[in-house]
This record gives sequence, structure tokens and C-alpha cells, in this order.
Amino acid sequence: MEQNQGKRQLRGSLLLLLGSVIWGAAFAAQKAGMDHVGPMTFTGIRMLLGAVVLTPMVMIKEKKNERTAAQQHEQVKAGIICGLWLFIASVLQQIGLVSTTAGKAGFITALYVVLVPVTAWILFRKHPGPMIWVSVALAVAALYLLCIAGKDEAGLQTGDLLVIGCAVCFTGQILSVDHFAPRVSGIRLARDEFLVTGGLSMIIALFAETIEWEGIREALIPILYTGIMSSAVGYTLQIYGQRDTDPTIASLLMCLESVFAVLTGALLLGEQMTGWEKIGCAVMFAAVILAQISPVIKRKNDERGKQRKSKA
Repeated sequence: MEQNQGKRQLRGSLLLLLGSVIWGAAFAAQKAGMDHVGPMTFTGIRMLLGAVVLTPMVMIKEKKNERTAAQQHEQVKAGIICGLWLFIASVLQQIGLVSTTAGKAGFITALYVVLVPVTAWILFRKHPGPMIWVSVALAVAALYLLCIAGKDEAGLQTGDLLVIGCAVCFTGQILSVDHFAPRVSGIRLARDEFLVTGGLSMIIALFAETIEWEGIREALIPILYTGIMSSAVGYTLQIYGQRDTDPTIASLLMCLESVFAVLTGALLLGEQMTGWEKIGCAVMFAAVILAQISPVIKRKNDERGKQRKSKA
């Protein structure tokens, strides 16, 4: 039994790690795509493309598994709630990338690895352990180094603030997926998330942006990558990976996208980071690692406490 559980956890971790690689490269694609289309148009098309790619698989699975009315209701509710979180997070991230680098956006987005256990403690009284507060302090210091230290402009810039808001919303999306994923169809949940996000984005784009076919054609490669790989493949990997992975560990694995965001931003876009920003990335990564270690330390301390009580 424990062996099977270990295999499931390993499989879940590998799926989430693969998703991180895909998402990390997507930051460069998202930024490149906006050279030709607006952020709402880009988000809308990529998400609707992801929904189209997943729809045949959803139809095949729906034929095999009949669901009760209550299960269907839960499925729809999951898609709407997770989709709204994903919509707000994706839009904030996409607009934020207009005025910040792909690498920096990747590391600021990684703030959710600290926010997930903290939010779980506030809302559900799941105590994350004392080390998580050190992670919070490190994450705040990292944001200062990334966004303020050495800058001519005072305070956080617009793009940085938008990406911080994105990290908050991704926290809501991760916790929502953790809540619904064990009880609904994972592939349909991913498809419904994209429909909600893509539909809302395109409605706003019709009123707020000028949609031109020439721009879409020029941005086709970034749209195809983010629509098929980052959306359809990446978020499906997240949903299936989270089924067998603790949400704190899941958030750590997913935030490794920040490392790949920096690498691809440098390789594909030629982005350069300042010395302060590099130190900020290292501090943020330390916060991420500490957030991962925290539940392990807490579990060992709990076991020691139980052993002491049993001896007493």
C-alpha cells in the first residue's frame, strides 16, 4: 500500500516538474507574442486554443464515464471557480509582462509557493510549521531585491505589482484545484478553465483592443506554444499531478518554472539581469526550497512529539 502511494507521489511530482519546464519557456513566448497582439487578445486565443485541443479527449472520456447530476454540478462549479482564478492570474501576468522582464516575472510569480501554505493556514487552519515564516521573510526580501534595490524609480513598478497580484491569484487557483481535482474529471476541469479564461479575455479584447489578423499571424508560434503546450498540456499536468501531491510540495515544483523562465528569457530574448536582481532570484529560490523543507521538518517534529508523549 505504502509502495503504491510512493509511486503515485513520484508520478505526481514528475508531472508537475514537466509542467514547470513547459511554463518556464512560456514566459518568453508570452512576451514575444505581445510584440504583435494585445495581452487580452493573446490570452484569449491561447486559452481557447487549449480548450479546443482538449475537447476531443474530454468527449472520449465522457462517453466512458457516466456522471450523476450532482457530479455534473460539481464539475461545472469546479470549472467556473478555477477558471475565474486562472483568468485573473493570467491577465495580470500577461499585462505585467508588458513592463517587466520574462525572468523577473517568473521569479515574482514564484511567490505563490510561500502564499499557498500561509493561505491554507489562514483559511483552513492547516499549520505550515515555523520554518514557513522564514520563507515569507525571505520572499519579501527577494521581492525588494528584484523590484526596488538599485532602481532609479522609487517603489514597485506597475509590471511588478501586476505580477505580484498574479501570484496571489495563482495561489487561489492552486488551492481550488487541490480542492476539486480528486472529485472531478481532471481533463474536463482543465478544458473548462480555459473556456472561462479564454472567453472572458476575448470579450474584453473586443472592446479594449484592436484585433488584426496580421498581428495574430505574426504571433502564431508563441500562440501555438502557449495554447497547446503551456495551456493544454501544462495545466492538465498540474491537475493530474496535484491529485497525488501535497499542495505545498506541488507549489514548490510548479514554481521551478521561474528558473526556466530566466534561462529561456536570456537564451531566446537576450534579457540581462542586474546584480541585485540575480541576488533576488537566489533569495527567492532559497525561500522556495525552505517552503519545501518546512512540511518535512514539521512532520519529523510531530513524530518526535508523539514519541515523547508515548514514553511519558
